[in-house]
Amino acid sequence: MMKRFYCTAGAGLEELLVEEVKHKLFATEPVCMLDQVEQISGRVFFCSNAHVNTMTQLKSAERLFLLLRKAAPISLPKNSAKAAVVIQQSIVGDANIWKQSLLMWKALQTELQDGQQHGQKRKREEDDSLNAVASSMHSLSSNTQLGKELNQHSITFRVSCRCSGVIARSYTSQRLSCIIGMAIKEKLRWKVDLKEPIIEVNVNVSDHHCIIGMPLLKHPLASRCYMKHNGLRSTIAWAMTFLCPKPLNDSVILDPMCGVGAVLLEAAQEYSNALFLGMDTDMSQLQKAAENVNAAGMEEKVQLLQSSAMEIPLTSGVVDAVLCDVPFGRKFSCSIDMPTALPHLLKEMERVLCVGGHLVLLLSLQLSAQLKKIICKHKPKKHANSIDTHCVHTDPSSTNNECKDISKTLMCHKSSSEISNTPMFITSLQAYRTHKVSLGSTDAFIHIFTKIQSEINTH
Repeated sequence: MMKRFYCTAGAGLEELLVEEVKHKLFATEPVCMLDQVEQISGRVFFCSNAHVNTMTQLKSAERLFLLLRKAAPISLPKNSAKAAVVIQQSIVGDANIWKQSLLMWKALQTELQDGQQHGQKRKREEDDSLNAVASSMHSLSSNTQLGKELNQHSITFRVSCRCSGVIARSYTSQRLSCIIGMAIKEKLRWKVDLKEPIIEVNVNVSDHHCIIGMPLLKHPLASRCYMKHNGLRSTIAWAMTFLCPKPLNDSVILDPMCGVGAVLLEAAQEYSNALFLGMDTDMSQLQKAAENVNAAGMEEKVQLLQSSAMEIPLTSGVVDAVLCDVPFGRKFSCSIDMPTALPHLLKEMERVLCVGGHLVLLLSLQLSAQLKKIICKHKPKKHANSIDTHCVHTDPSSTNNECKDISKTLMCHKSSSEISNTPMFITSLQAYRTHKVSLGSTDAFIHIFTKIQSEINTH
């Protein structure tokens, strides 16, 4: 039987999730299945026979669900008693569909458990949660016949409901969860358990659709096991790598304001043969980044340096890609005034980037507007070369050592340019793409540029 799934995604990432699903899940599937991928706001639906462990590798998804039903929106009668009945009938419907879905859900849990036993990695605490599920579901595996296999008294559940639009004017999410839960309990004989249920029933009701699903994993896909210290949302960090126009294997990739290393680690998961350099002025952030790097087992690939993005200690043109989440000053404080510093930051990033290389920036709405005034047809201010510094040392006072010989030699450089009131413009970067994303409380833009020529420096 073809299994139907859906993933939730942050605003702006649905399109990327569709591309990822088609690339990762349908590589061995019939071509006709590509037509079964559907995108709506916040969700992507698809049918697939791919192993469920493959689905857990979707990097742009928040959560993965087995789809029970996607139906038209509920039309409620004015009578409240009749409305409750309509809600229950619309959501629960045929009990046999739920029983079949339960069997499918159980089979997928077995796939997940088997995959883990063969060394396939999932995220933190997943082993414990799957073992608990397997133990709770053991009574369901004693017989292959549908009617006998389902020991109804062993199933515990809770309902997680979200509603919007017209129905939200009459019912809260909690009230809808209660109404739906009562119908499931009565019709399927499942037991309510709000703390540690075997099954979570996820319901989303709006003016456009009614979606019912069962999450396959306890933890969101977006919660990476290697991120001991959280920074930028991992799905956004991954998107910055995904939107880069060319593969980055055998490349040198720099994040000059790396924070806890979220962007670098997402890129490192995708490109096994690249070298990653992370820089930050805040030693406490670098220490957290080092812990994340160690947790990801990326010590040989990711090197960290305490340094200012205003004076990147690399010679010009030695980096293949610059990926940077430019601080907004909302979640993490920043020691410099970003609107004032942005022209100089961009100039330094452009300087170390090779011709043909790519600059990928995550910027706030304010900084995005300012960006348009900087990258235009004007002559930039000249930068002068100065002394060398060490590529991987975290002591900013050690600035006279040569760089280590890594996968490709990086000669170090220190810029002597100072911030001034003189306007600074960049003419060597060509816009490739701009992609809007949501960070929850605010929106942002991912800007991608290609360096088409070396910057012509004049006095």
